[in-house]
Amino acid sequence: EEWRPPKPKSKAPNKTARGTATGEKKTTAKKTAKPKEAKAPKEPKAPKVPKEPKLRAPRKPAAGRKTQAAKSLKDSERVSFIVSESYQRDRWADEGSSQAWLGVKKEEVDAEDFTFDEPCLKKQKTSAACMGRPTNLPSSEAQSLRNELNMNWDLIEVLSHLTCVERWVCANIIMLLREENTVPFMVRYRKDMINHMDADAVRDVQMVYEELCSLAKRTQSVVQTLKKDGVLTTELEQNLRNCHSADELDHVYSPYKKGSKLTKARRAKALGLEDAASALMNTPHTLDLRAWIKPGTEGLSSVEEVATGVEHILADMMAKDPETLTYVKTLCEKSFVSIQSSVSKSALKEKEQAKPVQGHKTKAGAEQNKNKDIDKFQLYFDFTCNIQRIQPHQTLAINRGESLKILTVKVNIPDRVKSDFTRWCINNRWRPKTFAKEELHAIIRNAVEDSYKRLILPFLTRSYRTKLTSAAEKESIAMFVRNLRQRLLVCPVRGCVIMGVDPGFRHGCKLAILSPTSQILQTDVVYLHNSNQPREAEKLRHLMTKYSCSRVVIGNGTACRETESFFADLISRRYFHPLDVSYCITNEAGASIYSVSPEAVQEMPDLDPNLRSAVSIGRRVQDPLAELVKIDPKHIGIGTYQHDVSAGALKTALDGVVQECVSFVGVDINICSEILMRHVAGLNAGRARSITEWREQHGPFINREQLKLVKGMGPKSYQQCAGFIRINPQTLSRSSSNQAPEVPEKPAAKKGKGKTGVNVSTSFNPLDQTCIHPESYHVAQRYSAHKHTRTLEQQPTPLAKACSGYDGVDFDTISHGVGYSGGGL
Repeated sequence: EEWRPPKPKSKAPNKTARGTATGEKKTTAKKTAKPKEAKAPKEPKAPKVPKEPKLRAPRKPAAGRKTQAAKSLKDSERVSFIVSESYQRDRWADEGSSQAWLGVKKEEVDAEDFTFDEPCLKKQKTSAACMGRPTNLPSSEAQSLRNELNMNWDLIEVLSHLTCVERWVCANIIMLLREENTVPFMVRYRKDMINHMDADAVRDVQMVYEELCSLAKRTQSVVQTLKKDGVLTTELEQNLRNCHSADELDHVYSPYKKGSKLTKARRAKALGLEDAASALMNTPHTLDLRAWIKPGTEGLSSVEEVATGVEHILADMMAKDPETLTYVKTLCEKSFVSIQSSVSKSALKEKEQAKPVQGHKTKAGAEQNKNKDIDKFQLYFDFTCNIQRIQPHQTLAINRGESLKILTVKVNIPDRVKSDFTRWCINNRWRPKTFAKEELHAIIRNAVEDSYKRLILPFLTRSYRTKLTSAAEKESIAMFVRNLRQRLLVCPVRGCVIMGVDPGFRHGCKLAILSPTSQILQTDVVYLHNSNQPREAEKLRHLMTKYSCSRVVIGNGTACRETESFFADLISRRYFHPLDVSYCITNEAGASIYSVSPEAVQEMPDLDPNLRSAVSIGRRVQDPLAELVKIDPKHIGIGTYQHDVSAGALKTALDGVVQECVSFVGVDINICSEILMRHVAGLNAGRARSITEWREQHGPFINREQLKLVKGMGPKSYQQCAGFIRINPQTLSRSSSNQAPEVPEKPAAKKGKGKTGVNVSTSFNPLDQTCIHPESYHVAQRYSAHKHTRTLEQQPTPLAKACSGYDGVDFDTISHGVGYSGGGL
């Protein structure tokens, strides 16, 4: 009875996992009766259950089998057969599934393990709304949106399919965008409506929504143009309104453009052969091609010409049929479609001509740059890749090589797609409704082959190239956005004097000493890379000792490493004693462009542009966000192929991420610059200028409500920007010298708008220094109204300090209200 069988190996399947109690009983009885044989078993496998007709006869239900299994487990306990409860639960829970035969115990997760796996790269559809209460778009507004677009598809359904976002979330995002809400405002203050999506996901939905709206507008314009030309038919209009992308719209509209040549199908229709093509598909037994012959008329002079015209009309119908295009796309998705690039003949010819020839050294030198450009694409001279596996940077590189006429690109579609497509068209989609002669079947076969080779194959090639380019551009823009966000949100270095150094050889190293508040204390130029290094080092020590400067910021431009070596040598020799000096190297991309910009001239009118670069380099470490927003994002040097992507889309995305970073960090309205204020959600250049003028005339802002007094600040603008603006008591007291400025009333608006003067409070609100939106102040005040034994003085947390103007806070009530448990709220 003390013998215990060996534990089953995880690799070997357990054949008794379905609860065969008879097998377990016999196995246990056999091994307990012969303990000597159990010491050296011949086969580790469990014995098979003998198939006896008596056992099969009763055919007990599943409940009976489970009872026998439970009984067998009790018998196993008598022989000390140890089986964990979790193993039994997992074993019986998987009964009847494919996992029941694996015999592998499931891994248990430690209850105290709070580590998380990496998030999924692709966005998955959400199963339910936040808190189980989705907010749907009103039916009236949804119908008006459908009528406004005037397309044959549902905007919300298509948007949900393209973005992999739930329908109710797409409907809410559309409603919020139509109400002119910004992305930062939606992400922070409308989380319940967008199911807690992040800013990038909301921006993707916004971009697809704008693309669909622009497609609908362009479709309407095309319909009006064709109607004016007199070529619009009901079938053509339906085909135009069924398009889901700009590429499909161009495919349908291209034959009817004024600048395009008259297509073969339109020439055949002009001859009146459209009725013959319709008769061939509907009533082929009544069609006689000889009846359409008109001697002396080009295109109708013989039976062959009539048949050719009918083929062209049928080929055009097949190429524009939605069901046919869907089927051929499905075939391509199941096949190995690849993109292939090779070196062009013109590039090879230029490379051969660029070889140096005796007596023509000048010509060889002039062709050197072209030769270098050709060598950059050597990796793609013989390149083939599946379109589903090609990387975005490879697509952009191939496109650039093709635009430079260095590469030749083509899309390879297997021949099996053509054969399957032809067979399906002849036997199913384009099969005549009644009996047709062999010569008419030949016309249909020729039309299918002509349509695939002349119309459908080029359309598929353009479609694949467009999709690859679009995906590559989106990924390139997304990389720009990620890098820019990372650069903007770098932790600042505050509370110390900094020396910014713009290194150089010939024109020297430009210096700018900045105060802890980024004020310019002194600027100078030193020549560290000549014979007078001791004298220049003494000048550096004098400047750093005078202003107690212990931090040096060096730009990563020309002479960067030499300047770094110079400072490192001085620091190692304790040349600046008693100062403990340290240095760092920062990216100076865009500093020279900013130094000659109108903003830099207005901010530093008395400084040389080279010295402005040194100031910008130093401020990038003191406050990266406030300094980098002054520079055009595409000049910061944070991405690749920026000249190959859409300039408008890139600018929109980069401006959006700048607005997102500035808004989420927040700005102190009393000390921030006008340039930084422009990027707050809900503000623009005009409103930022008005806020700056109001601040100069009436002193610092005491509370957020005073923003309503600013010229050009309406209810919508105030709603969007109020939550991202801070009013800190430290800067307020320093700016106003502990005196509240006089707050004027906003003058009454014009009679046409029906507005009256605005009365605002002149007292400081502690919630104005938090991220709580003014529309939620009543909720915060309701929480703070509860009395509790733990007062704010006993809980000096950031929230307690922010709400120090109230009597007390019930922290347990707040914790349960926001779904948080534990101390330190």
